[in-house]
Amino acid sequence: MVKFSRELEAQLIPEWKDKFVDYRQLKKHVKKIKLALRRSSVPSSSSSSSEDHSHNKDSGGCVDGGYGFSLLDPIRALFYAGGHGRDYSIPADEDNLFEMVIVQSREDEVREFLEKLEVELEKVNSFYSNKENEFWERAEILGKQLQILVDLKELYLEHRRQCHGPASPPAVLSDATSVSGDLETETDVGRPPGEATAATVREERETGITEEAIISTLERNGVSFLGLGGAKAKEFKKTGRLRTATTLRIDIPPTTPARAISMVWEDMVNSSSSRKEGGDCVNRKKLQRAEKMIREAFVHLYKGLGLLKLYSSLNMEAFRKILKKFEKVSNQRPEAAAFSVKVKRSHFVSSDQVLKLGDEVESIFTKHFTSNDRKKAMKFLRPQRPKESHMVTFFVGLFTGTFVTLFTVYAILAHLCGMFSSTATQSDYMETVYPIFSMFALISLHVFLYGCNILAWRGCRINHNFIFEFSPNTALKHRDAFLISASLMTAVVAALVAHLLLRSAGVLSHHHVDAIPGALLLVFTVGLFLPFNIFYRSTRYCFLRVIRNIVFSPLYKVLMVDFFMADQLTSQIPLLRHMELAACYFMASGFKEHPYETCTRSQQYKLMAYIISFLPYYWRAMQCLRRYMEEGYDVNHLANAGKYISAMVAAAARWKYSTEATPMWLGVVIVTSTGATFYQLFWDLVKDWGLFDLGSSNFFLRDELILKNKSYYYASMCLNFVLRLAWIESVMRLNVGLVEHRLVDFLLASLEIIRRGHWNFYRLENEHLNNAGKFRAVKTVPLPFSEMVSDG
Repeated sequence: MVKFSRELEAQLIPEWKDKFVDYRQLKKHVKKIKLALRRSSVPSSSSSSSEDHSHNKDSGGCVDGGYGFSLLDPIRALFYAGGHGRDYSIPADEDNLFEMVIVQSREDEVREFLEKLEVELEKVNSFYSNKENEFWERAEILGKQLQILVDLKELYLEHRRQCHGPASPPAVLSDATSVSGDLETETDVGRPPGEATAATVREERETGITEEAIISTLERNGVSFLGLGGAKAKEFKKTGRLRTATTLRIDIPPTTPARAISMVWEDMVNSSSSRKEGGDCVNRKKLQRAEKMIREAFVHLYKGLGLLKLYSSLNMEAFRKILKKFEKVSNQRPEAAAFSVKVKRSHFVSSDQVLKLGDEVESIFTKHFTSNDRKKAMKFLRPQRPKESHMVTFFVGLFTGTFVTLFTVYAILAHLCGMFSSTATQSDYMETVYPIFSMFALISLHVFLYGCNILAWRGCRINHNFIFEFSPNTALKHRDAFLISASLMTAVVAALVAHLLLRSAGVLSHHHVDAIPGALLLVFTVGLFLPFNIFYRSTRYCFLRVIRNIVFSPLYKVLMVDFFMADQLTSQIPLLRHMELAACYFMASGFKEHPYETCTRSQQYKLMAYIISFLPYYWRAMQCLRRYMEEGYDVNHLANAGKYISAMVAAAARWKYSTEATPMWLGVVIVTSTGATFYQLFWDLVKDWGLFDLGSSNFFLRDELILKNKSYYYASMCLNFVLRLAWIESVMRLNVGLVEHRLVDFLLASLEIIRRGHWNFYRLENEHLNNAGKFRAVKTVPLPFSEMVSDG
């Protein structure tokens, strides 16, 4: 049977963890009461035991009540002689095996326990009340927003009916995904009379869509219009129009990075059209976006209500369990019964406001977003997570076994063919084939470590999907990541074996055989962009969107997943160089006689290699500057950008040293690389991991830790420091052969990816703990309608 403390820890909401009943601490208080009761009965029992001991000694020198002589009797006698006989009669408690506690008298322990219960009950009630009020306020705001949307859609559809006549098909006012497709034209709002054409005036008379209608609709729903006082108000009441354009707009915030540029472009188009045609407009596209935002807000509100109900039930069960233990240990049934009644009458148990609000949200959502289809509404409000299939596990094992077998075959064939020798033919093999296959190996290693990260985050109850804002239904699981890694490496090694067999058999020319790596690269590139819903299409497209956001990082709003992925790219610089070489080699092979020399010795290639070396750092620095501008000019973002700028300087110095190996540039490399390394170490430990806190109760760590064994953190800090020093190899320039040099490069690139995968866990742990401090368990969706302010 699973202990309730473990069951509670497995089911509680991680972001609200500190606001749950401290069940473990209350359990320790109960055990202290148990120890106090046993110690109060020790004197009589110890005296009787001493009499029994002397009786046993007189009767034959046997200890332990006449069970015979034992080899442990001398140890027991020494234990009693040391004055520990009094404590020996108390059975060992499971928690006291790990720590010693100071036990007071029975009455003091009971009083302290009841006081602790009062504090915990007050904490739960206070948090529940605050969250309940917060959700009610959110529901009221959403109700107003929804009513504005419904009224605007009715005005819009009325406009269409009058424009197109009664013969036009009836439009659906609400849909689960968007406004009806009949919302095609735009409604002009706030057009100054000086620029109004005769057609516009005639249309307004025919349709009734005037400024007065729009303003009255919005004001009826609580949207105020500031600045309409005095002469402007009189003019508006008299003519129904304003001589200065009043901004009447649906404010659609850029909630996703992809919408940022589109919103800027749309604002530019609308501003130009408002200057030409006189004002802003309410159009079909904006109504679609507004409905989608309000629908998403209702979904997250419903999810929050479900979490609050779970919070109430878990705390109720925790109080019931601990009171049952208290009654069993202390035999104080009246006190336990009285407090149990108090818990049942407390607000977090007796209040039914959350249930009522949940039913109301279901009713509203069903009516306005799914056309009274409750089954369809529940798919939005209570989405069912797909069941994990054992087929994924089967294929992971199948591809892993196939990969091991094929790799063994390849190693044997390569050794028999002498591919790792230093001859000219084999060196050509290493120069052309190695970059392609090592690139796929590095990608596979990174995906495998990401699967390990997901497994570790799940084990520690770190909600990475919530932090990255991934959909739980489509987000990768650890088995999926392992399947991608294993299948990728199986395909790569199979291509290696086929390439080696064809090359050794001499059936085809080397030019045709060397096209196999290029064909493999082409197949995976096409597979990445494949539009069919196979092989994790949602994940592939999400990856492409994130890469696009990184490349154009100054132009897009930076989300957590964007800069997290950009950090991964800073560890994949060798992979990017291999991609550059592969692309250059296969493009140049159709035009040049010696494509490898063209792609490695030309000045253009060297310049491109230099650019690729610092591009990931540049993208990450631009993201930091964008966040500095958007998030209140926080200096920490500038300092973070400085870290990546220092890495760019160090990379430039190492590139210059590789082309001009002089003592001066060696000194520059050592200074810049050392400075960048310690800058990065400080940021890793202090900022990204939240460790190395000198004022923490845990030495050189933070106060709150997820891993119970602190040695993991110290070992991780040391490992991160060692792996950050990999740049020393580029300065030492080991004199090894071509094969050994390639293997050393691959090993160092793999160690950097391992360091990044190791960094990922602690980075998200710190993010999870900081987010939990704000007690935010559901996403706050921005809303489209806000108060309007006139420009005059």
